[in-house]
Amino acid sequence: MIRARGLGKRFGSRVAIADLDLQAGDGEVVGLLGPNGAGKTTTVRMLGGLIAPSEGDAEVGGLRVGRDNDRIRARVGFLTETPGLYDHLTPVENLAYFAALHGLAASRARARIDALLGDFGLSDRSGDRVGGFSKGMRQKVALARALLHEPEVLFLDEPTSGLDPEAARSVRALVATEAGKGRTILLCTHNLDEAARLCRRVFVIRGRLLGCAELDQRPPTLVRLEGDASAFVATAQGVAGVLAVRADGGRLEVEVASEERVHPALMAALVGAGARILELGRASPRVEELYFRLVGPGGETVGGDQR
Repeated sequence: MIRARGLGKRFGSRVAIADLDLQAGDGEVVGLLGPNGAGKTTTVRMLGGLIAPSEGDAEVGGLRVGRDNDRIRARVGFLTETPGLYDHLTPVENLAYFAALHGLAASRARARIDALLGDFGLSDRSGDRVGGFSKGMRQKVALARALLHEPEVLFLDEPTSGLDPEAARSVRALVATEAGKGRTILLCTHNLDEAARLCRRVFVIRGRLLGCAELDQRPPTLVRLEGDASAFVATAQGVAGVLAVRADGGRLEVEVASEERVHPALMAALVGAGARILELGRASPRVEELYFRLVGPGGETVGGDQR
């Protein structure tokens, strides 16, 4: 659904992104990760037909970026970091305006607006001006705007940036729901936990592509023990619902079928075998390991220059 080859953009002498190869299949959620200034927003704007690449080529839904920009914009939805709504208008008025820009018939537009506001829990605020909305509510209206014309592809640029935990959780749930409907979603973020929750594959960039990886959506359980954990591998393997066990010094990494069902039995078995448990949690998701291996903990690109 999305494919880029050697994609790059320069603004004068400054290189925003260079030599980027990227792909996303039908119904796939792909993360574009990198620190602020890494080129994520520039990449999305090129793929969405908003700015022209300086080099390389890309396709979205079989349409060529540059040649087919008008058709691409009609088939994609954008959620930007800043909602860009008209504060003096209500959610209905905002959405009706953008529905008209997309060429939706009035009857279809009203049905879509009512359905989206209902899905996003905003029906009871449909007559209020959005200038009085919280940032989380405004982000929901902006996401509804991106979905008005039922796009095949969604570009989400830092969708939960600046939101409180409850609002961020709500927006992530909405994104997951849309992914479940089969939409292809490109998620730009520097929030590693968000990427681990939502994405099946991630691309790490910082002026260029640093690496990519498939993600396991369920990181293993981490059990920190006093002493050598290898002595308790067999015990953990004997617990129903344990899929795999790996020992690393004083740590056990345990893949389980269900945390709710397996954790109590696992803890009881380890304690019964004489283990002294210091901590129970989750191992770092693979996305976190990949990110800091490539970018480095201080933001310095590992194995390459920064752009």
